[in-house]
This record gives sequence, C-alpha cells and structure tokens, in this order.
Amino acid sequence: MRVKVDGLADAVQLELQNYSEEVKEGMTKAFKEIAAQCVKKLRQTSPKRGGDYAKSWKRKMTVTPSVISATVYSKKPYQNLTHLLEHGHAKAGGGRVEGIPHIGPVQEWAGEEALAALAELLEGS
Repeated sequence: MRVKVDGLADAVQLELQNYSEEVKEGMTKAFKEIAAQCVKKLRQTSPKRGGDYAKSWKRKMTVTPSVISATVYSKKPYQNLTHLLEHGHAKAGGGRVEGIPHIGPVQEWAGEEALAALAELLEGS
C-alpha cells in the first residue's frame, strides 16, 4: 500500500486498529474454547456424591472494548461449597475433612492455555 507522507499517521492508525480487532477476535474465540474446556474438566473432576455439584459448573463471557473475560463458576446453591470442597474444613465434632483439589488444577491449566493462545495469536499476526 502506498501512502503519502501527509497520510502516514492515518494509515498507521488504521493498521493498528485492524491489528487490535484481529487480536481481540482471536482472544475472544480462544477464551470461549478454554472456558468450555474448563467446565468440562470441572464436571469430570468435581466430587460426585449426588452429582448435582459437578453438573452445576457454568461459564460466562464478558467482552467490552478494553476487557475480554471468561468466568467459570458454580451455579447456586453451590457457590459456598466450592471453597470447602477444594480446601477442606473443620468438622462440627472435631477433626478435619480433607479438601479435594479440583478447581486449582483446572485454573492453572486455563492460565497456561490462555498464555499459549495469546502467544500463538501474536506470532501468527
């Protein structure tokens, strides 16, 4: 593309905007996929006494001009239960119930996947 000196700033600005949109679209797609895989992994690794807790995992995407966010959460009424199951808790009559780490490993995996997706996207652009 040929640009006159007078239009150089506008041309650079346009290219940066296009690049920004490309990266944003790529990361949104990657985050959606990673969040879906997180839900799947959490449903597989969550403690299953009755199975309702494991089935309660959901995902939500938030995309604004400056933020792309994927939230994976346990739907009501299990929001308070996640911490107790992950880290353990004291028993009423004394003693302790050991935690079942199922959220931490998935969270760590998701962070690594997000960084890898971003690196791949930036290298390919």
